[in-house]
Amino acid sequence: MRKHLEVPEAYNEPVLTYAPGTAEREELRKVISQMRSTVADIPMIIGGSEIRTGNCAEIRPPHDTSHLLGHYHKGDKTHVEMAISAALDARREWAYMPWKQRASIFLRAASLVSGPYRQLINAASMLGQSKTVHQAEIDAACEFADFLRYNVQYMNEIYQMQPESHPNTWNRLEQRPLEGFIYALSPFNFTSIAANLAAAPALMGNVVVWKPSNTQIYSADVIMKIYREAGLPDGVINIIYVSGPEAADVVLSNRHLAGIHFTGSTGVFNSIWKTVGNNIGTYKNYPRVVGETGGKDFILAHSSANARQVATAMARGAFEYQGQKCSAASRAYLPESLWPEIRQIAVGQVGNFRMGGPEDFSNFITAVIDEKAFDKLTAYIEQAKNNPQVEIVCGGNYDKSKGYFIEPTILLSKDPCYITMQEELFGPVLTVYVYRDEEYDDILRLIDKTSIYGLTGAVFGRNRDAIRQATDILRYSAGNFYINDKPTGAVVGHQPFGGSRASGTNDKAGSALNLLRWVSPRTIKECFLPPENWVYPFLSEG
Repeated sequence: MRKHLEVPEAYNEPVLTYAPGTAEREELRKVISQMRSTVADIPMIIGGSEIRTGNCAEIRPPHDTSHLLGHYHKGDKTHVEMAISAALDARREWAYMPWKQRASIFLRAASLVSGPYRQLINAASMLGQSKTVHQAEIDAACEFADFLRYNVQYMNEIYQMQPESHPNTWNRLEQRPLEGFIYALSPFNFTSIAANLAAAPALMGNVVVWKPSNTQIYSADVIMKIYREAGLPDGVINIIYVSGPEAADVVLSNRHLAGIHFTGSTGVFNSIWKTVGNNIGTYKNYPRVVGETGGKDFILAHSSANARQVATAMARGAFEYQGQKCSAASRAYLPESLWPEIRQIAVGQVGNFRMGGPEDFSNFITAVIDEKAFDKLTAYIEQAKNNPQVEIVCGGNYDKSKGYFIEPTILLSKDPCYITMQEELFGPVLTVYVYRDEEYDDILRLIDKTSIYGLTGAVFGRNRDAIRQATDILRYSAGNFYINDKPTGAVVGHQPFGGSRASGTNDKAGSALNLLRWVSPRTIKECFLPPENWVYPFLSEG
């Protein structure tokens, strides 16, 4: 018998291969075909009701902009107010529901994600967000289920943390949901993050108003279907499709705002934080502000590194999902002695990538998320082409006649502070700076001060002293630090994810640390034999 653990032990969902001839490959192809042949009509869900406004926006695959996947119904400030009211109406019953019942709902959701909904959530992420089959599987199916299962286990562990009690006294710690509602804002790039931003606070007894990115609504609709089928009561999570500024005007001025769970750009998060500060006298409690924002993630190679391992980390770490990961490698610092070999291997690997729509499972690269991202990224590429300090090592071409396709691009900069070494691009562009081998100590300090971010980073080398130096000097340069591995691919339960500096509040999604942000502890002392005389022994004469 296990001691203490009162819920099923969490585990990581196995990643399916989708190799030719497998059952999952055939099933996914059928679901993709069905979804492409249907025009979806996606309502907001407020208080359990489907809200259709008739003011619709189109959803088209980023890799095939001529095809219509569906429409979603846009809301306005009145729908934000409705969602807040629905959440607050559901709050008391949800907050007082026994925690094991809440756990059961989200464990059932995990089983639905990994079972009957697996290919639906994968197909939605592939079509709506242009994820390859592998990127969809590790995100939309596996990490989604992992978040749910591990969060239930972490909740159990949090509730078991109790103070000491003495004879005739019982001390206990109660973890109360926050008093009010949580506002969740999710990005386009990870279906699992979007699901978790709403689910993590809800699991701890909170109610949520959730605004997903417009470019993730296609899969967000499937997430809501899963939660509702799992038995989540109406009003606990309400999903709205309202512009960011309109939603912020209502949410950030509401007295009952208890917390914000955010993943997105640093600029938007800074604006939210500033508005919360300006409105601090408005709120019933100090809102919990939890955010994971941008990154300028690095790969550093010492001269003792294995060149092929470094090149592979660059190819995968920079270009999987078109570099549209907060953790994606976007700057690399490579020693002069290894650069020719790393260059040859990396160019060869990237040159073998196939680009196209994710419906063709042989494609490694698909499209960036929308035209705005395409225009921003290609402007950086054109600027680099016209800069004598920068060389295009590979890639540099792009086309949006069918979809928003940009070749994986490696730049070589003579200037370690060139703009693409400092600013977050969020696309398939990696900039390399080559340093003299003897400058390793200096390059560590350069990495630490070059960017405002501190999310992920990786160091490669076989020299243990060089690894130790990097680990020490880059202590605050990355909240997730990798030794001889690419700086992407954090796994729930293994590498809690988050960074500091301009990368966010580092509350580590996929750990108990994040769940602790969504509760307010109350200490209860119960005395079984209260004193009946006010006199203390020290007062006696003698």
